[in-house]
Amino acid sequence: MAGPLAGQVALVTGAARGIGRAIARKLAAGGADVAVNYYNSHDEAEALCAELRAMGRRAAAIQGSVGVPESVDEIFGELGKHFDRVDIVVSNAASGVLKPVLDMGLKHWRWCLETNALAVNLLAQRAVPLMKNGGRIIALSSLGATRAMPMYGFIGASKAALEALVRALAQELGPRGIRVNTVSAGVVDTDALAYFPNRDELLANFAQRTPAGPVLTPEDVAGAVYLLCLPEAAMINGHTLVVDGGFAISG
Repeated sequence: MAGPLAGQVALVTGAARGIGRAIARKLAAGGADVAVNYYNSHDEAEALCAELRAMGRRAAAIQGSVGVPESVDEIFGELGKHFDRVDIVVSNAASGVLKPVLDMGLKHWRWCLETNALAVNLLAQRAVPLMKNGGRIIALSSLGATRAMPMYGFIGASKAALEALVRALAQELGPRGIRVNTVSAGVVDTDALAYFPNRDELLANFAQRTPAGPVLTPEDVAGAVYLLCLPEAAMINGHTLVVDGGFAISG
């Protein structure tokens, strides 16, 4: 079956592992061809592309850093060698420093803000001219954008900036048929969570306070991204869809 996204091209950043990989797989299962962006994980990105091609999709692995304008230019230059359009952009790549706010400096602020927030604008600037019949831009955020979390101050601030930027882009691009939204995920046990010094505590707290159950998977987050890409979601614009099993409402 062709799927509801047949004929569309999706760019997923940070797609070689974790949530990004699950998103790429889900969009491909829905019929989309996928540009798989990665930074360091070349082998994983190529393996994912092989998997997507086996599903009958076109796929290309594209290296690049999403927070650096020149690198984003190179990403889209390489994308243009494989595809003549972009319909879906998923800004998933993220990075940051886990330290108390008072221990942070300007370089840490720039690191968080450029990779997590500025990237959305850099991607949109280059993708919008390629969105010939409208499109979707979806940014990945976290609950730290709206609540205080230990060691997460600068990352949380950058995610809050991301969500504000998404609302502004949604307002500007709505008349062009481009919908811009955020998916905010709860605690997902991916490789990235291993960098948190309180990983076990986070997982235990999430499991205890989540009404829908203790396990949140990358596939759950990918499902939310997929929903926002469907034609039925055409009037959802400028919003943050929270995927946390009810954690945020539980105190």
